[in-house]
Amino acid sequence: MGRRRYRLRRPRGATETAAAGLTVLAAVVWLIEAASAGVRVAERYWPVLAVLAAMAAVVTAAWWARRRAADLRRAQRLATLRLSLERIDALGDQEFEHALRDLLVRDGWSARKVGQKGDQAADVIGQHPALGRIVVQAKHTKVGAKVGSQVMYQVKGTAGPAHGADSAVVVTNGAFTRDAKAWGDQHRVHWVDRGRLRQWAEDGIALHDLLRLPPRTARLRLGRPAP
Repeated sequence: MGRRRYRLRRPRGATETAAAGLTVLAAVVWLIEAASAGVRVAERYWPVLAVLAAMAAVVTAAWWARRRAADLRRAQRLATLRLSLERIDALGDQEFEHALRDLLVRDGWSARKVGQKGDQAADVIGQHPALGRIVVQAKHTKVGAKVGSQVMYQVKGTAGPAHGADSAVVVTNGAFTRDAKAWGDQHRVHWVDRGRLRQWAEDGIALHDLLRLPPRTARLRLGRPAP
């Protein structure tokens, strides 16, 4: 059954016309009174309102300035290095690790590729003056393939104790299982799936901004027990 539609119609007869006129008059009077009340409040509290307006202007200007600076940094990163997902999919395992290293360097990290036999779940290690050390485990796979929780366990077990990492990340051009993502979120092992990889490599968002990595002083190193 369709929804009933209501349409306004013109008043009929003198009674309806008078009622409609009174309604409009009442609305006009209410608007005038509300405007007058607003003017009286403004006259009485104008210093406070002026301060609030100035604060709002400052906050808005600061927001636009931060946004403009972020856009500029993003453009500079893209001018340095931009990798499409199609290009990444065509890479080999070693080339993928080199690409992740180069992306970290683009983002302001000093990074080196270390992945080899016996690498203890670290393919790339990066260092940042404010963010500390990051360990990256690369999983180049077929599009649609999923990385499971076992990889997250391995990275968690070695990132801090073996590599002294402040942050650990598993990066794939595929996807992660639901359990892998949930376990990683709970145990501070960051994950970058195909969607996040596009934002990082193709759209130019820095990895630490994408993952919202806190400053080194704001967190405990991975693997160290809480005091």
